[in-house]
Amino acid sequence: MNSNGKTGNFSKLSLAMTRRAALVGFGTMATAAVAHKSRFGQSAPILTKMTLTADNGREIAIFDWSSSRCTVGTIFFSHGAGSSPDKYTRLIEPWVSQGWRVLAPLHVDSRDHPETAKYTGLASWTTRLEDMRALSAYLGGEHYVAAGHSYGGLVALTLGGAKSIPPQGFDDPLDDDKVQAVLAFSPPAPIPVLVTREGYAELSVPALIQTGTLDIVPGITDDSKDGWKGHLVPYDAAAAGGHRYGLVLAGVDHYFGGAICDYDKAGPPQLAQLDAAVSLSSLFLRGHGLGQNGARKSLEERTTDQLPIRLLSK
Repeated sequence: MNSNGKTGNFSKLSLAMTRRAALVGFGTMATAAVAHKSRFGQSAPILTKMTLTADNGREIAIFDWSSSRCTVGTIFFSHGAGSSPDKYTRLIEPWVSQGWRVLAPLHVDSRDHPETAKYTGLASWTTRLEDMRALSAYLGGEHYVAAGHSYGGLVALTLGGAKSIPPQGFDDPLDDDKVQAVLAFSPPAPIPVLVTREGYAELSVPALIQTGTLDIVPGITDDSKDGWKGHLVPYDAAAAGGHRYGLVLAGVDHYFGGAICDYDKAGPPQLAQLDAAVSLSSLFLRGHGLGQNGARKSLEERTTDQLPIRLLSK
């Protein structure tokens, strides 16, 4: 049990993930680092790429962002269905520039994964859990923050204690008692084969859960104008008193106008709203990932039930 008191549907998406692409540039930890300027801070993020191995021998390509300054903590990031870690630089780089190390697997459902066609149906659920388990083993005893977008938001919430439905034949625990907090961007509404509302209610660590008033995903959320509210079920279902936050951004869709996850989505990119999400997530990270009381107080002071930036707390 850690200091937060923690104990230790996407079938439609998975069936759609059959496009194959080439994966290049992955190797071992010795892969050459690529440094570039960041508009979010003084410390330029450095990206390296390495390979981990799952228990069954499957190779897992990992994006590893770090800062030229001292690392303050570690974030595991799980990308959306069909996407890839490098489609989230506007979200990840600001965290890195503030001293966080971000480790992000290229999941097999990614359109950039060379073997995606081998994994159909709910196989992506199994392999995503395996990917995060391998990362946790790599990190050793160090605690971390679990983060993710869409399908990856479900992964992050599961690591943080939400009782998702285990894949057939998956006997390992789904959660991880090393998780300090969760950042979930547009996690899915309950999907029978993956997670229920009651399962989301078992979330056992502090969490920030984000959505937008245009965050409607055909086949995943209700198609009505209020369908976006399904993404907030993890917040609504979680018990009060555990430092849970619900963030709603006016006019924001599932992709921030193509700024994250899928650059081909219709724009224009919703960059001001994304910057607001980054700013609040950074406060959350300092407050609940690093235990800074001042950041916690500052986050609470920003709570409001009014749009365009509605921040709920319980």
